[in-house]
Amino acid sequence: MTVLPDDGLSLAAEFPDATHEQWQHLVAGVLRKSGKDVSGTAAEDALSTALEDGLRTRPLYTARDAAPDAGLPGFAPYVRGGRPEGGTAGGWDLRQRHTTASDGLVLADLENGVTSLWLVLGEGGIPVSELGRVLDGVYLDLAPVALDAGSETPSAALELLRIYEERGVPADAVRGTLGADPLGHEARTGKGYAFADVVPLARLCSERHPGLRALTVDALPYHEAGGSAAQELGCSLATAVACLRELTAAGLSAEQAAAQLEFRYAATADQFLTIAKLRAARRLWARVTEVCGAPSAQVQHAVTSPVMMTRRDPWVNMLRTTIATLAAGVGGADAVTVLPFDDALGLPDAFARRIARNTSTILIEESHLARVIDPAGGSWYVERLTDELAHAGWEFFQRIEQAGGQAAALRSGQIERDLAETWQARTGKLAKRREPVTGVSEFPFLAEQAVVREPAPEPRSGGLPRVRRDEAYEALRARSDAHLAATGSRPRIFLAALGPAAAHTARLTFASNLFQAGGIEAVAEGTFEESGATEVCLCSSDALYEEQAAAVAAGFRSAGAGHVFLAGRPGAYADVDSYVFAGCDAVAVLSAALDRMGVS
Repeated sequence: MTVLPDDGLSLAAEFPDATHEQWQHLVAGVLRKSGKDVSGTAAEDALSTALEDGLRTRPLYTARDAAPDAGLPGFAPYVRGGRPEGGTAGGWDLRQRHTTASDGLVLADLENGVTSLWLVLGEGGIPVSELGRVLDGVYLDLAPVALDAGSETPSAALELLRIYEERGVPADAVRGTLGADPLGHEARTGKGYAFADVVPLARLCSERHPGLRALTVDALPYHEAGGSAAQELGCSLATAVACLRELTAAGLSAEQAAAQLEFRYAATADQFLTIAKLRAARRLWARVTEVCGAPSAQVQHAVTSPVMMTRRDPWVNMLRTTIATLAAGVGGADAVTVLPFDDALGLPDAFARRIARNTSTILIEESHLARVIDPAGGSWYVERLTDELAHAGWEFFQRIEQAGGQAAALRSGQIERDLAETWQARTGKLAKRREPVTGVSEFPFLAEQAVVREPAPEPRSGGLPRVRRDEAYEALRARSDAHLAATGSRPRIFLAALGPAAAHTARLTFASNLFQAGGIEAVAEGTFEESGATEVCLCSSDALYEEQAAAVAAGFRSAGAGHVFLAGRPGAYADVDSYVFAGCDAVAVLSAALDRMGVS
């Protein structure tokens, strides 16, 4: 039997506590070897990563970075979850999205794990008159329904309530949301509809259907327009406050009005930012409802980000949505929608819908993610990021309120300008591959077999733009595809490897990836004359460039090369026209190359 010392098992008792300053000193020593002469806080800053909204991720978080008390699960400020048993107790609601009235799809989803339905009705979706047929065979007392009907919400809501009554569903068993969102619809289409049409629905839900919410505060339009996490939070909060004002002015109490709102947020493959965003959203809403005298928890519906979905190599989208779903679950979302991996290509097929369903199911049933209350709680990084994001979101919310509220900020163009500025900065990172997109800007595969799907209904448009991370590279690849269809071959570039493999392999691989991201086939075998290329890229080490670059470039120039690249940092080499390197504007380089090659 082991006898513990009187003071317990003090394994580290003989060692002095390490201080933050000592760690900074060691960091400074390592950075000095790489040519950076910094110390103290500056050394730590050198390893920090800048995020959007003025936030920074530091390399080390300790107890001194502990954020304000997040409270207990189920209690204000609800950072740790809206319920005492945690935000994901028993697993989140698996909500599948449907935009067509195809026979059997709804029942197939419900029979294979889906627990609620998100139905897009009206423009860009299912005709309201088809709602009854879509719900044939559905046990409406078991499967909640979330409507998304835009300006047709009043008629769609009445039709759904008629179906409930016709099928004998008790009023207190009706669950879901009617999806009214006048400001969200205006953000999508540029056209709003009156809150006066929504108030009777809110009053009806409050009086007769306690499990049914009348309104959805949809932050996806702002996310899909290129907004940051803080801007998404600020817009959702401003929209929710506008809803509270309208409902209370119509006679509902603050408590009744708050109970009518469900919030919809994007979940991205940046798992920590998504976790922090959902936690911060609950904290912000708790503050608003506290001031209104009706403190309540926020009900959240997380949707895997459409912005991150790619059309090229769409199989990688499975990885993106898995990370996003994990983040949504850890962040405490009440319902999660996983977009199928082929969502950007058209109507998802049966396999894609199955993978989407099973993503949540595996995380809940096999990874047991829902067995832990607030899995991210106690992480100094997540707690600090939650706090900083909440402050950034609140600041953007105040900016909107100062402009006269969400409606005024939308109609004046202020929100669109703010989102466009954020997206422009992010576009620069994408163009320089500082934010890599696997299968698109990194590791593209030109010979991939295109994934073809039936066209999906045209989504609502006319308001804020919809952006995607892959759009600049998609435009370049589309030019290459058109050239292939017209001529039978892709535009080509010859990669000239100088010296042994050890000297050229790294830069040859880099250059091959970069040019293929623009649909330009990289040829590294044979000779320049045999390659069919009109441009060439030299690939080797700096030392060999000093010895051979100028002469080799001149040789290719005399052989007919119209443009000579060099893979490496810019230097003074004769007959070299331009340089490709990590951090260069890849989109500009590739676009110019296609122009010179005559690719329209």
